Amino acid sequence: MTDLAPFHIAFPVDDLDAARHFYGRILGCPEGRSDPDWIDFNLYGHQIVAHRVDAKRAGVAGHNPVDGHAVPVPHFGVVLPPAEWHALADRLRAHGVTFVIEPHTRFAGQPGEQSTMFFCDPAGNALEFKAFADLGQLFAK
Repeated sequence: MTDLAPFHIAFPVDDLDAARHFYGRILGCPEGRSDPDWIDFNLYGHQIVAHRVDAKRAGVAGHNPVDGHAVPVPHFGVVLPPAEWHALADRLRAHGVTFVIEPHTRFAGQPGEQSTMFFCDPAGNALEFKAFADLGQLFAK
């Protein structure tokens, strides 16, 4: 696998102070530039930007069934090394974050074995964080 370039994603929030607390304090994302309507965060080397919008525009549009779970759509996140994934799950629990889908392992003992968890930010935007037993199987079938 080659080095990946950082991605950029902008997403809606209805309260920048709540976003600053969630992404900065709970997820541990360093803050970059900001102004009264947006905040840049460093999410594991990727640039994510919380943009203040009307409350009706933030959140999950729907759900898709995957492995017996209702997966929120849209969602975004990062694939982490297993130790970091477990540390993040512990940090989220310590902060009382409610999981949409509890941390668990999919495809145990199969190609593409991965740990995954889903949760929402205060605006209702869904995030998924994963860790693969073998990162080389990220796209395994």
